[in-house]
Amino acid sequence: MALDGKVALVTGSSQGIGKDIAIRLAKEGAKVVVNYRSHPEGAEETLDEIKSVGGTCHMVEGYCNDERGYSVGADLGMVEDVQRLVADSIDHFGQVDILVNNAGIEKHAPFWEVDEKAFEAVLNVNLKGVFFATQAVVKHLMATQRSGKIINISSVHEELPFPNFAAYCASKGGLKMLTRDLSVELAPYGITVNNVAPGAIETPINTKLLNDPEKLNALLTNIPLGRLGQPKDISGLVAFLASEDASYMTGSTFFVDGGLTWNYQEQ
Repeated sequence: MALDGKVALVTGSSQGIGKDIAIRLAKEGAKVVVNYRSHPEGAEETLDEIKSVGGTCHMVEGYCNDERGYSVGADLGMVEDVQRLVADSIDHFGQVDILVNNAGIEKHAPFWEVDEKAFEAVLNVNLKGVFFATQAVVKHLMATQRSGKIINISSVHEELPFPNFAAYCASKGGLKMLTRDLSVELAPYGITVNNVAPGAIETPINTKLLNDPEKLNALLTNIPLGRLGQPKDISGLVAFLASEDASYMTGSTFFVDGGLTWNYQEQ
């Protein structure tokens, strides 16, 4: 399989897009580190599905003490937790070859009502956490003189305005430039860095939208393909970017949005 012998760390992989990415990478032969902050039952489900496809998984911030893994705190908004997450992954599997920076949060509020706490919560997870998780993995790759893959899960909102989500858009815009900058700086070490930018994907975070026919239909009119994306639409691309087939691709954002970005009109 394409990722045999590789170890992948997928942040925020207890549900939604991250869960599907973790399972897909396992199907491709990778050993996978599952990370979550507050959804242990989802991490267990991810772990069970990975085992069912023959992958090997170490659950992070879990409570199990059996052969599947052990507990490690990992709040992606705290640098010391991020560093411990990466160190624990390396200790358990001996290496990390692929980092998928998937964990992210958003907070809805008019710009003029956003307080410092809400702003920092979004930027800490979506940008600072990515920065320091990538740094920790890169230090490991450089120390072991191995190439690697960094894959960031960004958003169409690194490019597309999203009123009432100013902090989220700022974090994703920063992620776009971080990807470009690191792709140049890390290329001499054989480390590629790319962004995947999902549009509207059918995941638990969009439950409220899915249950509001009026808002859902308004969104679908902006999507040329006429449907919401599925997690598999993202995980398939991530699996490709993690493989040697994508070894000459770096510094790019790949939009997976059904055409939304180039057809969007604010209602």
